[in-house]
Amino acid sequence: MIKPSPNPPASETAEHIGASSRPCPIFTIRPDVDSETLLVHAYETLASANVMATELSSILTGPTCNLALGIQQMIVLAQLSVNRVLDQLDPQQ
Repeated sequence: MIKPSPNPPASETAEHIGASSRPCPIFTIRPDVDSETLLVHAYETLASANVMATELSSILTGPTCNLALGIQQMIVLAQLSVNRVLDQLDPQQ
C-alpha cells in the first residue's frame, strides 16, 4: 500500500529524550516539599481551572458548551479526589 505522505522527520526533542534523563530545572518541585502542600496547590490549581471552564461554558453554545461543561465536570471530580486525600492526611475532628 502506498502512503499518501512521507513520515515527518524526527523532532530534536525526541532525539534528546534518551540523551538526558534529568528534568528541566525550571519546572522541578523541590524534594523537601511535603505531600500536603503539593495536594493543596493541586486543589487550588483545579479550583482555578474549574472557574475558567465554567466561565468559558457561559459564553459558548451547543456542542462546544457541552464540551466545556464535560471538562468542568472532570475537574470537579479531580477536586473531590484531592480533597478526599487531604481529609485523610489531616482528619477534621
